[in-house]
Amino acid sequence: MSRIVRDTRDRILSAAYGLLYKEGFSRVSVDAIADAAGVTKRTLYYHFDSKDALVAAVLDHQHALALAQIQEWASESAESSAAFLADLFAALGAWAREPRWLGSGFTRLTMELADLPGHPARRAAHQHKAAVEDWLAERLAALGAQRPEELAREVMLLTEGCLSLILIHGDPGYAEAGARAAVRLAEGDTG
Repeated sequence: MSRIVRDTRDRILSAAYGLLYKEGFSRVSVDAIADAAGVTKRTLYYHFDSKDALVAAVLDHQHALALAQIQEWASESAESSAAFLADLFAALGAWAREPRWLGSGFTRLTMELADLPGHPARRAAHQHKAAVEDWLAERLAALGAQRPEELAREVMLLTEGCLSLILIHGDPGYAEAGARAAVRLAEGDTG
């Protein structure tokens, strides 16, 4: 793929993510995405067969960026599962306090497409969330958790619930409550 083609594709993905994150799948048209990317609709369709394919590609593209952000939030210097989880939820709370925060784009898009279980964007979101859970399990195992896969699944429940409730209530304090619950889980992880 030539650099120009790759740059155009990346510009479309970036514009699409910005619009989809802000407005949602059903409210964003292909015309609006093309306009925001500074390309014609024909150029957009040269790169992506359909809006569904574009949305799946957006999530695939965002996966690496989002996973890297989550990994950055988690302190590499944490010496225990509890400290690691406290750091993770503190960063999640800081993210939720950013202006114009709208929650997890992966989760929001999946909820919007709940009636379309085979949609490629739902598959991309599933793969992303599974990768985050796998990474959590690996990190927790490295920190000596006795049941790292189970603890990672419980932490995923807490993070998703936390993000949803922050979005619903507009209260980032749910991150602190999530941190307390996660730390209790980690401290009780004795096998």
